[in-house]
Amino acid sequence: MRSLAFKFLLALITVSLTVALLGAAMIHYTTQREFADLALNNAQRTFINRALTYYQLNGSWQGFNRALFQQLAPQQQLQNPQGQPPQNLPQNPQNPAYIFILADADGRVVVQVRPYRIGEMLPDELLAEGIPIFLETQLVGTVITSGEAPTLAPREQQYLESANLSLFYASLGALAVAVFMSLLLTGSLTRPLRELTKAMRVTARGEFGHQAEVRSKDEIGQLANDFNKMSAELAHLNEQRKQMTADIAHDLRSPLTVISGYVESMHDGVLKPTPERLKAILDEVRHLERLVEDLRTLSLADAGEISLNLAPVAPIGLLEQIRAAYQHAAERAGVTLSTQADVDLPRIQADPDRMMQVLGNLVSNAIRHTPRGGSIQCSVASNESGAGRPPSVVFAIRDTGSGIPAADLPRIFDRFYRVDDSRHDERGESGLGLAIAKSIVEMHGGTISVESQPGSGTTFRINLPL
Repeated sequence: MRSLAFKFLLALITVSLTVALLGAAMIHYTTQREFADLALNNAQRTFINRALTYYQLNGSWQGFNRALFQQLAPQQQLQNPQGQPPQNLPQNPQNPAYIFILADADGRVVVQVRPYRIGEMLPDELLAEGIPIFLETQLVGTVITSGEAPTLAPREQQYLESANLSLFYASLGALAVAVFMSLLLTGSLTRPLRELTKAMRVTARGEFGHQAEVRSKDEIGQLANDFNKMSAELAHLNEQRKQMTADIAHDLRSPLTVISGYVESMHDGVLKPTPERLKAILDEVRHLERLVEDLRTLSLADAGEISLNLAPVAPIGLLEQIRAAYQHAAERAGVTLSTQADVDLPRIQADPDRMMQVLGNLVSNAIRHTPRGGSIQCSVASNESGAGRPPSVVFAIRDTGSGIPAADLPRIFDRFYRVDDSRHDERGESGLGLAIAKSIVEMHGGTISVESQPGSGTTFRINLPL
């Protein structure tokens, strides 16, 4: 199995090599073509100048064919035994004169190139493609290119070969730079991935909270950030799990210790089973029942298995039921319990029993933490929509109790979390009520929040969308 670094490096080298080869081929082809065009243009210009000079000096094309080849090929014997210029001169691609056809003003061949002969009339379409030669304003001839490019001169050929060699070395250099940059880029991309993989393996072994180094702000850096957040959250959840296990053991052990002590004492005859002692045992049993039921409710909420019996509910009706249910407990605690509601509040879709469970938990907590002479106000009001927020109804439970320290507010909805450890054994408080309330509110699509200042009371708000 090839590594990602090898695959990425191979891909970059392949792309770089392909680009270098294609670039070199295109430059080579373009250079060859431009040199050929340049050579053809120079030969054409030279041929026209010679032809025009000859015509100016002689007034006709008579003898131009012989003169031209005497000048360009003096080593050849240009006369036959009768002293006439040859009709079929040998084609020599090294000689630029052999690639041009020269016709007079009437279109007859003056300088031949195969397949045309001297004196032959050229077709009109071929003459139209040629370059006319004017002496002042008089047309004296036409030059037509045969289509064959002249061979480059030795110096030009040497220059072209040098250019091609330089191009070859430049391609090799570009490829070497591409390979070097590919190695650097591959290392910069795969190094954080290797570190992230190592961090994942550490986390898989159960060592939660391990953090990967964030080296960039790109997608890989964002991935490392997300992993670090996940790892920190896993560490937090693991600590919560350990703490919850310890709290469950403590909350179960305390009433069991009381029950066991009473039962053993009665069994040994040390204590008699009086009604007061039996009631104490019964209270501990009921405390255990509440704790087990809270744990069951919370586990169902985590699994998404709590069923909500949604129905149109009047918010003011919920507050009236809460006041009726907890009025006696508030009076016994010396606390004033009141309700307040906006008029014409719309009905909400909610499970009335579950919402009573949430509101009851908040009110019972407020009663326990509000000193005598204090007050608790339960209110509900509408909240208009705005800034992408849908319209909603907001329940608020305000008390004038001891308040919650700022350091404890972020964890107030954690399971078994208690602000005051001295209240750990207070009956009726399992430490799961707020966690259950949060789960139920969120199942309704709402949110729950808390505001508090030590010594100034606490306010819980439940926001339920309409």
